[in-house]
Amino acid sequence: MLKKTIRAIRRPFVCVLVFLVYCLGCLCYDKKYLQGRYFSRTHFSTGWKWILRYWFGQKVLGRNRHVPWPVPPHAQIACPENICFDPDDIQNFFTVGSYFQGLDATVAIGKGTMIAPGVGLITSNHSLDDVEDHQAGKPITIGEKSWIAMNAVILPGVCLGPHTVVGAGAVVTKSFPEGYCVIVGNPARKIKDLERPEA
Repeated sequence: MLKKTIRAIRRPFVCVLVFLVYCLGCLCYDKKYLQGRYFSRTHFSTGWKWILRYWFGQKVLGRNRHVPWPVPPHAQIACPENICFDPDDIQNFFTVGSYFQGLDATVAIGKGTMIAPGVGLITSNHSLDDVEDHQAGKPITIGEKSWIAMNAVILPGVCLGPHTVVGAGAVVTKSFPEGYCVIVGNPARKIKDLERPEA
């Protein structure tokens, strides 16, 4: 009897709490990012906890203030308006030491892609003649269901096809648009083809 009473009281309380955090989220962030698997409207899911944990440091103290989705202070994001991803994959921006730079070009991250800590996605590099001068940006495209392992760096203009696995510490300087492969090293090279699903 007591358990039923607690459950009956808890349900509306959780709904009110989710609604209040949703309102806070809509004030602080673009609501198109407040959806998907991390933002349930029926229970206090991980996404709402992220909002409560990070909104003050992000929007009041100014760490990643310009980013229109919840981001912890240990990630660095430049030009978030040029970064495209599925809200179901928002967890990629919570890895420690990651750097997402969309300067002068887009970064398109395919649905289901996983990005490990310390990864750098860089669309614009410094000029060799003048380090204070940035070169023109070139877009980065990562195909769906790829895996970018720890401390890998993807440089301007790189296109990776679906199901590409980038080994830890790899520096990707050229494209592998065919996908379904494992690339490793500096500069990255293909070491293995992965099996493609039957059509």
